[in-house]
Amino acid sequence: MKIVATHYFKKSFSLLPKEIKIKFQKQSNFLLENIHYPSLRAKKYDEKKKIWQARVDKNYRFYFLIQKDIYILLDIRDHPK
Repeated sequence: MKIVATHYFKKSFSLLPKEIKIKFQKQSNFLLENIHYPSLRAKKYDEKKKIWQARVDKNYRFYFLIQKDIYILLDIRDHPK
């Protein structure tokens, strides 16, 4: 598997605090190793659009598609409680 980021994702990512960027890098490595890695808590977010959600930390989530052997990163943002 490999990861590809959309322009929108890159823009959202660029606005994040440094500590969240570091946490995301760690989580993205886990995603590449195993989508079911416990700290990711990856799940289908939108069945129709086939969008997945995974956890950066308790306050941030990232959203992605899976197409063949590629994770396409769509967005990263704070998670409403």
